[in-house]
Parts: sequence; C-alpha cells; structure tokens
Amino acid sequence: MLTHEINKAFRERLNTGGAVLMPGAANAMAARVIEDLGFEAIYISGAGVTNTFYGMPDLGFITLTDIAQHCTAIRNTSDLPLVVDADTGFGNALNVHHTVRMLERAGASAIQLEDQVNPKRCGHFAGKDVVPLAEARSRIKAAVDARQDPNLMIVARTDARATASLNEALDRAAAFVEDGADITFVEAPVSEEEIREIPQRLQGTPQLVNLVVGGKTPILDFDALNRMGYGLVLYANVALQGALYGMVGALSQLKTDGIMTEDGPLAGFRMRQEVVRKDHYDALERKYT
Repeated sequence: MLTHEINKAFRERLNTGGAVLMPGAANAMAARVIEDLGFEAIYISGAGVTNTFYGMPDLGFITLTDIAQHCTAIRNTSDLPLVVDADTGFGNALNVHHTVRMLERAGASAIQLEDQVNPKRCGHFAGKDVVPLAEARSRIKAAVDARQDPNLMIVARTDARATASLNEALDRAAAFVEDGADITFVEAPVSEEEIREIPQRLQGTPQLVNLVVGGKTPILDFDALNRMGYGLVLYANVALQGALYGMVGALSQLKTDGIMTEDGPLAGFRMRQEVVRKDHYDALERKYT
C-alpha cells in the first residue's frame, strides 16, 4: 500500500472511530510482531531507538538521521500507520521544516514534535524545561507548512504539565491546534482526574495519552480511556521492556547453566524465521534463480 493511502485511512480512522491502542517499536522486528498481533498502528519511539541503538538513556542523543533510518526500515516491513517521535524537531523552526520533509519521505503517517528545550529528555524524567510558547508555536507552524501530503498528521506534544501546570499545558495544546496540529499530546498527567480533564478541555481534536509502565502517569484500562475520548493510547516501550526482560532471563540462564536448548526461555528458530518472512525471500530466490 502507498504511504499516502495509509495516511488517509489513518486520519479517517482517528476522526471517526474509537481509540487506537498503539505500541511502540524501536526496530523493524518489533514492528513485525506488532503488525502480526493485529495492532492498528506503530509508534517509533525516540527513547526506544536511543536505548536499543546506542544503549543510552533518552536525553536527546539521537539525530534526525537515526530516526529517519529506523522509520525507513520499519516502513519497508509494515503497511501500518507509523507515528514517528521527532523529539524537538532537532533544532529551530527551520530544522523542524527539514525534519518533517525527511520523515515524510521515510514513510511517516504522523510526526510528533514537542516543546521541550533542546536537547530534550524523557517526559517522565525530572529536570525538563520547555521553550517559550512563541518558539513552540513556530515549530508547529513550520511542521504544518512542510508536509506535502495533507493527510500526514502533526502531533503536538507539550511537557508544560511538569514545568508549570496542567492549565498551562492545556493552553499550549489549544494554541498548537490553532497553528494546525492534528493531534495533541499532554505529556505526564499525574492523576486519573487530570487524565480525564484533558480530552474534556480539548474537544474536537484527537488526544494521545502516553502510558509509561513505571512512569508518572497512572495506568488506566483501554476501554476507560476510550470512553474518556482519547484517540491514541500509547505504550511506547512495552515491546522494548518485554524484550529486555526476556533477554536478561535467557542470558542469565545461559550463564548459569552453560547450555541453552529449545526448551529454554526463548523464541524458537522457526518463530524467528517466520517473523522476518524467510519464506518470502526463499520464494523470491527460487523465482530469480
């Protein structure tokens, strides 16, 4: 399927349907698993890419090239909509314009931009700060102007809940909608009451809620969030955390026992080949040789 067709269908889905449960992927294999399990969209997590690609914390280390490379790889493996975490846009409004052009060509269906200072940090870390509202708005305006497919959506994230108040965050989100943002994302609400208030105050625009296991935001049931009016329910790094948990368990057993068999705590050889579509490439090889 062509990317513009994916983008059009995704926009229609968000504007007419209920909430979408969206896991994050830090690499193409995770994206394959997400698609195979029947999810409707994939989030390309900046934190996940930083953790898995560099083994470093989410403190603004990745570059536009890194995220575009991962977006391209994931688009080549999946026809699901891709919501791409572009951090602060990697600079000022001019950089944001370039970022959107690059990620649109890489296959993004929606691009998330935030109002933190550069370099940014994980939304659930202490020590965050946001840029002045005028600068934040210039990022969103540049992003809206840069897109070539009108169905490519701009996700405007604000971290002002942590630096000022929920009211400040909601005011910023409303301003971003005026500037053309298609989805707003108030990061790190700290209570169920705040989670409930966000879609009530920002009606008419799809809202994204980010559920970080172990983070600052209470974990609520998907059906409850759907009833509250959220459009996207994000678990950005469940796949990463699950993989890390399994990796530590399997390698710990190997270190202790000095041997690993098919009965061990790992995916089998056949499952691994199924996920990467080896049968497809075997068929291509037969066709061309």
